[in-house]
Formats: sequence, C-alpha cells, structure tokens
Amino acid sequence: MSTHGTLRLATRGSDLALRQAASVQEALAGRRRDVELVEVETRGDQIQDELIHRLGKTGAFVRALDEKILAGEVDAAVHSMKDMPTEQPKELLVAGIPERAPAGDVLVTPDGRELDQLPEGATVGTSSLRRQAQLLNARPDLTVEPLRGNVDTRVEKLLAPSLQEEHEDRVEADKDRKGNVGSEAQSASGRSSGRSPREENDDYEPEYDERPEEWFEGLSELQRNALGREVDTEYDAIVLAEAGLKRSGLDHHVNYVRLPRDRFVPSPGQGAIAVTSVDGEAADAIHKVIDHPRTRVETTVERTILSELGGGCVAPIGVFALVQGRHVHTRVQVLGRDGEETVEATRDLPVETHAVAAAEFAADLRDRGAATLIEEAKRDTDEAAASERRGAREEPEEADE
Repeated sequence: MSTHGTLRLATRGSDLALRQAASVQEALAGRRRDVELVEVETRGDQIQDELIHRLGKTGAFVRALDEKILAGEVDAAVHSMKDMPTEQPKELLVAGIPERAPAGDVLVTPDGRELDQLPEGATVGTSSLRRQAQLLNARPDLTVEPLRGNVDTRVEKLLAPSLQEEHEDRVEADKDRKGNVGSEAQSASGRSSGRSPREENDDYEPEYDERPEEWFEGLSELQRNALGREVDTEYDAIVLAEAGLKRSGLDHHVNYVRLPRDRFVPSPGQGAIAVTSVDGEAADAIHKVIDHPRTRVETTVERTILSELGGGCVAPIGVFALVQGRHVHTRVQVLGRDGEETVEATRDLPVETHAVAAAEFAADLRDRGAATLIEEAKRDTDEAAASERRGAREEPEEADE
C-alpha cells in the first residue's frame, strides 16, 4: 500500500467501536492520505444473549477484523485491547497503541451511590467474571446478575425502572391536580366558599413543578430511550469501564463513582486501543503517528502476565501496570469465581526488561496459588457451559411457543 493512498481501517459497528476507530482515523488523516473506516460484524456482535466468557476462547470481537487484514481487504484493524487474545496470528503485529484512557472501572447508579451505600442484597449488573468476583469479594451480600449490550444499552437497562416509576408518579400526580381543579371549580360555582376558582386553586400545591409532557421534553435521548425499554432484571447498579463510558459520551448523563483500583484491579489492557496490521509500509506509518511508548510498555507488562497465567477471559484476573520513572509499578489480582479466594501481589519491574520481568512475576504468582484458582475457574466455566447445552437439548420442542 502506498503511504500516500487510502488507508482502510476495519472496526466493529457498535457506537463505542466506531468512536474509537474515529479517534485513530482523525490521528492518521491529514498526512497526505485518506483514512476509510470499514465496518465488520464479529461473532461477539452476532451472539447478543451469550456472556463473554461463554463465547469460547478470547477473540470473539477480534478475529473477524484481523481476518480482513490477512485477506488483504483492509490495511489495519482497530480493537479494544482488553478484547484481544494474547495469541495472535504470526503474520500480524500491533502497529500502534495510542495513549491510554482511564483504565479503571466505575459503579453507575441512578442516584450516584457508593458501593458501600447500596442496600443489602442489591442487584449489580456485569458481564465480566473478574468484576463479578471483585464485587463479591468486596460485598458478599450482593446479587450479581448478567448484563450484556453496548454501553448505552447497559445504562438504559439500569435507568429504565426508576424513570418509568417516576413517569407513572407524575402522571398520577397530574390526574390528582386536574381532579382538584375540577372539584374546586365546582365548589366555587356553588358559592360554598365565596372565593373564585382561581383563588381556590392557588391553595393547591402540586407534587411536581412540571407536567409529565414538560418533564419528558427535558429528558436526554438516553433517558427517553430508557423510559421505553422493557427490562427483565432491575439493577441497583452496574459496573462499566470508565474509558467506555467516556468514549461513548455518556459520562455527563449518568451518576457514577470510580471503584478503587487496588481492590478492583482492571482487566489487562483496559482503556487502551490497539491497531493491528501486517508488517510493512502501513504498519510503519501507523506506528510513527499514534504509538504511545509509555502505554505500550504498560500494556505489554499486563498482557505478558495474562499470557503467562493463561487465564484468558474465563478466569477472574486483574492486572494494572503504571510506568513510574525507571520502574513499572504492577498490581495483579487473581480471584476465585465467588470472590472468596484471592492471590494478590504488587511488584516494581525494571522498564528496561519489563517483558522478561513480567513473565517472572507471573511465574511467582502461579507458584503462590494463582494457577490453581485459574484452573478451577476454567473447570467451572466448562461445566456450566456443558450443563446449559444439556439443558437446551432436553427442552421439549414446544418450549419456544
């Protein structure tokens, strides 16, 4: 491909994926080349009712895009790094990693509560085994329920019940107001009080300042969509990546608090974008323009540890690395699926040998019990998947009716 020609970038078609790809497009454009986005549907997009860890090995959102590169249909692909499998086709390389967005998780609630302010037995939504284990580790009383969909869909599912309840309350209050006006008018017509209808009505104080129609007009598009959404599960809170919330432009429309990174260690690569390509002119151009050296070191440490531990997306593993001078401060958290057992450690790794040091750190963690927790998590996931498959086969044919 000529460096002065059109650069074709593959991306998923979700709003968040398109926003991420657009940020890469903007960074690459204007350097004597056009940059075109090519939307590709992935297996993870096609199977919307399946939890991430049950879609098989990691890469449900990645492989279809990278296959377009290998087929020569596009020059590169834009991924959320935490979705990428640690084992990539040998023909591909990560050509560019832009500077990372905030890496941590946030707790989103209708009213901005902290985690310890949620009521006992509160229902929290997440599709991540890691977040589930971390939530149960912090609050064993919580009920953690599955939650899938794009970021806006998840937020709408959270907001729907409270908005629908408020709408019903406002409609009932408006009926009461109208009934009060009618009764006062009737009383005034009979001269029972000797006051005019307007004077009688001035004594009535409505519960809400706005009529339901006026209130609806003031809602955001997100809130309006939530108001019309049917939900099977009512969530008291949901957990999302802060980067996804901000890149979706929803951080100004919801109440959220950051979860502490020492207790809720993020997924390896969370908040980072990776642009894959084959070695060559396009990869060189991408690397030169968008690669952020510090983010590359940090995510290399995180992904190296994940690869050495072998957890993929079927075990609750958090890894977060931060370059601090000549060292990479690294925190690792491996949990049992119920959050009761944990193996945790921090270590400062030399920047000069960060990849080798990360592998050694992972080996020590395996010896300390991380390997056992990961194998148990894998076994539990396999058994759950097999049980669901058996259940599906045993259902009578009319069960769908």
